[in-house]
Amino acid sequence: MVLNKDIWSHFGMWWAVLIWIVIYGVFLLFVPFYKKSHIKPAGVYAAFVLAFAVEMFGVPFSMYALGWLFGIWLPEGVLWGHTLGQYIGLWGMYLGIVVSLLGIALVLVGWRKIHQEYWRMEAGEGKLVQTGIYRHIRHPQYIGFFLITFGMMLEWVTIPLLILYVLLLVLYYRLAKREEADMVKEFGEEYIEYKKRTKMFIPHLI
Repeated sequence: MVLNKDIWSHFGMWWAVLIWIVIYGVFLLFVPFYKKSHIKPAGVYAAFVLAFAVEMFGVPFSMYALGWLFGIWLPEGVLWGHTLGQYIGLWGMYLGIVVSLLGIALVLVGWRKIHQEYWRMEAGEGKLVQTGIYRHIRHPQYIGFFLITFGMMLEWVTIPLLILYVLLLVLYYRLAKREEADMVKEFGEEYIEYKKRTKMFIPHLI
């Protein structure tokens, strides 16, 4: 089943590029920027969103690069175009949307909980957040970014996105480890016990 017979209708819509960047870039407002360590991962996420928007709605640079390198035009879904469209049609787009929405929910839910109980404490230091989504995973916002970007690739994967996604995983994993070391310094044994009960990114619900 073909998702869109006129794939070229996607390109040249620079207004859509701008809208996409604004919509998905706004989630960076829900993560802290008070430390330099947060800047690189956030920058890679922003670059991912930009690359996705430009390649899907602007100009298919990956397709042109592959055509130039190999002298052939790869079929839609192979490093350009709708990733799953040729196989499951519109369900590929729906799957990508669901995965991205799940990621968005994790970013927002994680932000709300930690903003209330850690960042906004007026007197003294915030308390260690161990309830809600933090009862199961220690970094819901970061796994949220992983899911948002993975959902985009389910819709339209390209070479730059694959490279940026791996970089995104590495940088946010390193950031999570660094933050956990800081939490141990701040909360001591309480955080060590919390780590034993939870997972970094993927929860165990049983």
